Amino acid sequence: MSFGGSSSVASGAKRPFEYGRTHVVRPKGTHKATIVWLHGLGDNGARFDKVMDRGHKLCTFFSCWSQLLETLPLPNIKWICPTAPTRPVSVFGGFPSTAWFDVAELSEDAPDDVEGMDASASHVANLLSTEPADVKLGVGGFSMGAATALYSATCFAHGKYGNGNPYPVNLSLAVGLSGWLPCARTLKNRIESSPEAAHKASSIPLLLCHGKADDVVLYKHGERSADALKANGFSNVLFKSYNSLGHYTVPEEMEEVCKWLTANLELGTSSS
Repeated sequence: MSFGGSSSVASGAKRPFEYGRTHVVRPKGTHKATIVWLHGLGDNGARFDKVMDRGHKLCTFFSCWSQLLETLPLPNIKWICPTAPTRPVSVFGGFPSTAWFDVAELSEDAPDDVEGMDASASHVANLLSTEPADVKLGVGGFSMGAATALYSATCFAHGKYGNGNPYPVNLSLAVGLSGWLPCARTLKNRIESSPEAAHKASSIPLLLCHGKADDVVLYKHGERSADALKANGFSNVLFKSYNSLGHYTVPEEMEEVCKWLTANLELGTSSS
């Protein structure tokens, strides 16, 4: 199921961002959790197109994420798969592409487009804000989508977006595959800003997975991101590595995601 795009503006943002179509995978059993799943750079909420190599080896090799999520043995989860805005992207030399934020390099050392990340984190929060009150909420993604998911988790812990405006959603967890942590340099100050932020950081479960053969977002960036989260109060972080995995997913990784989600969302084994 899909519905049309929308214009989303993070509170305090200077410009609106036009988001594309959103695809929804309905739960097959009792609705217990909703997760917004975010695609990678150059892709969309329905499928993964191969991204042309423009000097940075930016290629992905998937079929449709929404179709993949629908096949997972997680009947109690509703998946929402939005599409990022099309914008000029610095890593592509300014060439327009779907991107959750602007990026000059795919690593935690890159300059941070806080306005773009705030807008995308706000879009995720808006999608989750209409879910039933008794449903647990999460965010996850691949590559740049993973970076946006982890940024959303830090905003939840801090209680604020990067621009200082309140973060409105109670996240239960976040998942990042083959991604990195944006704004790692400012994380310490954000989490130490209040006892509530420190408590939220220590309580939210985070799963980071990364392939050691990834030549797009290098393995070291995923590992450093997990270390930065742990060093700054995110004590419930699981980092999983895969020896021969490149910049794509494999059944072993998705099995780990399913197992982790089932445990942390307390889904059990029943589809009822």
